Amino acid sequence: MRLEAPVPEAILAAIRAPFEAARGIAVEIPLAEPLSVYLDLTGEALRERLFLVQGPEREDHCLRPDFTVGIARNHLERSAVASEQTSGRYIYEGPAFRVAPAGSARSEQFLQIGLEAFESGDAADADAEVVLLAWRAATAGGRADLSLALGDIALFRAFLAAIGANDDAAARLTLALAHPARLERELTGEAAPASSPLAGLLVGLDEAKAIAVLEDIWSLSRIEPVGGRGAADIVHRLTARATLAAAPRLSSEARELVRLYLTIEDQPAAAFEAIGRLARGKGLDEALTAWSRRLAAMAEIPAARMRFAAGFHRPFGYYDGALFEVRSAALGEDQPVAAGGRYDNLPARLGRPLKTGAVGCMVRPARAWKECDA
Repeated sequence: MRLEAPVPEAILAAIRAPFEAARGIAVEIPLAEPLSVYLDLTGEALRERLFLVQGPEREDHCLRPDFTVGIARNHLERSAVASEQTSGRYIYEGPAFRVAPAGSARSEQFLQIGLEAFESGDAADADAEVVLLAWRAATAGGRADLSLALGDIALFRAFLAAIGANDDAAARLTLALAHPARLERELTGEAAPASSPLAGLLVGLDEAKAIAVLEDIWSLSRIEPVGGRGAADIVHRLTARATLAAAPRLSSEARELVRLYLTIEDQPAAAFEAIGRLARGKGLDEALTAWSRRLAAMAEIPAARMRFAAGFHRPFGYYDGALFEVRSAALGEDQPVAAGGRYDNLPARLGRPLKTGAVGCMVRPARAWKECDA
């Protein structure tokens, strides 16, 4: 496992300072988290990027790949104890762990400092605050080659609605953003791969019967489920996938509009003007006005350092609104210095919807430090 070079304490203090000024509660979360939580959120493809360990009661766990999910779970537990929908703002510092992609030598343990906020109020203002926090922390490391990449999953969904995609088709396209081959099938109108015979059988049953059938199959085949995932979890996931797969394909005209949308990348004002033209004035006023407010609040970041990419996404599948990365020209796009975004629906996906929003960011001090060796 690759370990980062230690960052001088003076640099760490400078990077911490913006987070300390944000006045969050300092929290710690377990080093190991239930594997099933991450697989349910992001899919089986993430498994190969995680360090797997044995958890309590033999449940499969993984070393935390980030802090967002763990802090969201911690906040939900606090809310449950309080028996009310509470707000919370948390800051953290500690190691996270990732296994390198196949063929890479970058499996690593790395330090993160970050903030996660579960609060009501104007989402655009909160997004801008978090972007500025990450930018200030990243620049505190001394680099002069930083830029800001912006995207917005909610704007993509609004665009899909504007061109006539229904909710299931929009959800399927949004999930495909992180999978180039799947996205290309969507944009060429190619039929989705057929579901497995087992999936077809289970989806045709009500949930209780589907769970019973799956458990019987496991028993007869002497199969032990892996990843801490029970029959109910698997049935729910198969049903959701089948529903998305069955959603109508977009028309050829709509697919071409999506393809054009995903090519838009420019300084934010120009990018939003192009998106508005492509949507032909349909249904994007609220989303684009929110971006005007974000950009006004982020005025301390030079406009020339910012780019909005309509197809930008982050590998963890819980982001559902504005998102960003702070990048270094020396390190390249695959090694962001800081990153974050909005994930309002994550608490519901973890089992307890909140009335508040949810947004956060993190910085990697070793990458922010100007002496960092790429």
